[in-house]
Amino acid sequence: MATPVAEHQVRFAEPAGRWVVLATVLGSGLAMLDATVVNVALPRIGEDLDADLAGLQWTLNGYTLTLAAFILLGGSLADRLGRRRVFILGTIWFAAASALCGGAPNVEVLVAARALQGVGGALLTPGSLAIIMASFVPADRGRAIGAWSGLGGIAAAAGPFLGGWIIVATSWRFVFLLNLPLAAVVVLVAARHVPESIDPTASGRLDIAGAALGAVGLAGITYASIAAGERGLDATVVGAAVAGLLTLAAFVVRERRTAHPLVPPGLFASRQFTVTNIVTFTIYAAFGAVFFLLVLHLQVVAGFSPLAAGISLLPVTLLMLVLSTRSGALAARIGPRLPMTAGPLIAAAGLLLTLRVGPDAAYLTDVLPAVVVFGVGLSLLVAPLTAAVLAAAPEEHAGAASGVNNAVARTASLLAVALLPVLSGLTGDVYRDPAAFADGYRTATLIAAGLLIVGGLLSAALVSNDVGRIGPGGDDVDHCFSCPVDGPRLETVRPARGERS
Repeated sequence: MATPVAEHQVRFAEPAGRWVVLATVLGSGLAMLDATVVNVALPRIGEDLDADLAGLQWTLNGYTLTLAAFILLGGSLADRLGRRRVFILGTIWFAAASALCGGAPNVEVLVAARALQGVGGALLTPGSLAIIMASFVPADRGRAIGAWSGLGGIAAAAGPFLGGWIIVATSWRFVFLLNLPLAAVVVLVAARHVPESIDPTASGRLDIAGAALGAVGLAGITYASIAAGERGLDATVVGAAVAGLLTLAAFVVRERRTAHPLVPPGLFASRQFTVTNIVTFTIYAAFGAVFFLLVLHLQVVAGFSPLAAGISLLPVTLLMLVLSTRSGALAARIGPRLPMTAGPLIAAAGLLLTLRVGPDAAYLTDVLPAVVVFGVGLSLLVAPLTAAVLAAAPEEHAGAASGVNNAVARTASLLAVALLPVLSGLTGDVYRDPAAFADGYRTATLIAAGLLIVGGLLSAALVSNDVGRIGPGGDDVDHCFSCPVDGPRLETVRPARGERS
């Protein structure tokens, strides 16, 4: 059904709309940037802090673990306490944790600081999309989400390039310290230009126990996955895996029975919401493996410097800039099924082309074609997938829906980074052995490409073209196979007199 347009909502072409996009892109871009900028620094971090591959995996997964575990809580907090308020709090928290990362004396402290970073990311990430859904008129949400996805994706894709330049020019520590001035800009823009919004139907209570169960369950499975590569399936590893699975089962049971769940039960009443999150899991598992292993492969096997490895992925950044907003607008007109089908299949083809990259690889003939094809697929997919997830959920649960989808994506990446190296034989100090790393990379790439193909086929078979499509009158067509029950629209907290929105 058409969603009524409230007075406070803005148009994409208006200055007010551009300020909202800027704040949300910069804020979520911090989290996206840090999820990839660290990848190119991993070899230098390993050398400087004397860390093995497990330590490097935890440097990534310490962040992803807490981000995935607490992002649902972050979405619930945003819906209850105000999306702008929680967004700003998360940005400040993220900046403080980044300062700790930059000063870490050993890998253990770095992993702990990265875990704190993930908590900050869990507070700011779901709020950014919910702010867009609350602030823009329905007809402009596709363009706004496209801009958010494209520009935020640029931050993620620019990470390896930026990280490589920083490492060559200064030190890997400045990869983290760069977040401090960016966070200051986010706080200033959000406080001045972003209107506050809440979910008027959300209760004041939070499911802290549910959040704790989710965090402990994911931690157990992640530990078991990484430790299995070093220790094999000993009693500790098996015990951690079993404990993690049982705790996640307890999380599911609690969410079904508690009066105040982190995940509103009506969300998964929508078949399309469920389907798009399944597609998200398969696709982002592949992406997690790609961004972890490809930059390492370019340095370890092809002999690229950190800067050269980062520059190698620059075409992905450019393609995201050019294509993502157009992809979001296209999906709004024709429906998300085609771009969500073609995008993963094209990305899989690009990923398979990276298997041609070996010792002394030439950038123009070996690396560039793979990166371009992968970037086209990524650009075609991200905005329609995000829009389809949010369109399949009731508007008043925008924060929770964004949190669920982000949790699914981060959990997929978390498990891929933990499991794929083990399944591919990439353990111990293998990243110091080019031949052994190349063999493991080939196996991991074939698995990741298979996941992308599965995601594309699931989209072709199960995603509805009606969800999130713009109708003739400019309104969202909100039909789906099993639509969630409609609820009250978003309530906006108007700024006090004299305060700019």
